[in-house]
Amino acid sequence: MEEIFDHTGHRPWPLPQRRWALAMRWYDLLFAHWPVPPEVLRPLIPAALNLDLYDGRAWIGIVPFCMRGVRLRYMPESLSFDFPELNVRTYVTSPHRSGVWFFSLDATNRLAVRAARLWYGLLYYDAEIQVHRHGQTVEYQSIRKGREASLQVRYLPVGSCFQAQGGSIDHWLTERYGLYADGRKGKIRFGDIHHPRWQLQKAEADFRINTMTDCLGFSLPDQKPVLHFAQRQHMVAWRIKLLNRS
Repeated sequence: MEEIFDHTGHRPWPLPQRRWALAMRWYDLLFAHWPVPPEVLRPLIPAALNLDLYDGRAWIGIVPFCMRGVRLRYMPESLSFDFPELNVRTYVTSPHRSGVWFFSLDATNRLAVRAARLWYGLLYYDAEIQVHRHGQTVEYQSIRKGREASLQVRYLPVGSCFQAQGGSIDHWLTERYGLYADGRKGKIRFGDIHHPRWQLQKAEADFRINTMTDCLGFSLPDQKPVLHFAQRQHMVAWRIKLLNRS
């Protein structure tokens, strides 16, 4: 695990001095992003945070993938969890740092859903998710239990791997090293994450069903999203904390 810290110069700020708390690996990940007018997302974001914009536009991301080796720091690998997950996200800033804001996170592991809600305050939901891989093609289907939020998509990588250049839309959409979540009594919490630079590929995707933003009160633009694929990524996370605490 320690090799994940061999390269840290790509980070926008230094690593936390505390020990990391959670580790996991991501596989067969699709980044699908659509531009959205800022005024659509602004009411959905806490007032203490600002939308992070690229070329004056906010972006909504739908990110399906599979998680493996999910474990707490002192938990042996043999007791780790494997399950698929689906995120709906945008990007925000504060006077502190930029980061990801999750509108929802769907997963099949009931224990992980409840632990993440309690520990991180993230909006995890129980879902039925099926993932099948045929060669390089990933068939991904998710249905949130008890709610109208479904995704059915087929995607695959196209072309060779690359690392996004700083300042590019590819870099802005993918290289993120923190997340925000609602705290109690209107306070905001922040959590550091760390991973190597993404090894990206361009992607193709066929969205057959996509109602993941309907419950947020808007539909995605009728245009092709910006797509990226990543075969694997290792990641660690630190305990989330209130912004007014050290």
